Amino acid sequence: MDTAATGLTFRDATDADVDALVVLIESAYRGDASRAGWTTEADILEGQRTDPEGVLAVIKSPDSRLLVVEREGRVVACCQLEHRGDHAYFGMFAVSPQLQGGGLGKVIIAEAERAAGETWGVGEMHMTVISVRNDLIAWYERRGYRRTGRMTPFPYGDERFGVPQRDDLQFELLVKELA
Repeated sequence: MDTAATGLTFRDATDADVDALVVLIESAYRGDASRAGWTTEADILEGQRTDPEGVLAVIKSPDSRLLVVEREGRVVACCQLEHRGDHAYFGMFAVSPQLQGGGLGKVIIAEAERAAGETWGVGEMHMTVISVRNDLIAWYERRGYRRTGRMTPFPYGDERFGVPQRDDLQFELLVKELA
């Protein structure tokens, strides 16, 4: 048995989860706390990663699910699934920095892929990753995602997405065919 999966509970987020999810997402990506894990964006972006309004919008969207992952009653990870026609979009993925590197992310992304296929019958999962995040892109490639080379601009000037520390940020679309 995969010990990373031991004791995990997956459920859909509710309004009551918003504050805990904002804290989790921020801790996984921004500030000094994020440096405890390997997914930190602290060297390329400062400021916020998300806010309560953004998290609540995902929870309330009729085409979206925000999965909460708990262990022993504590929120340890989350991810967004959004139905977009023939595919699902995977985003807002966060694992507690103290638990990163132990296989938990692999378990969560596999469950997200299963849930998207079961819920919407989609054949592909899409995501966007900041193109300079080579370590993160390589991690997704090991999970079967492929780089498309299709880029979209980073929203420079919109501090809801952070304050860029470099001028070459853009998002690359990664795609995986689901079984």
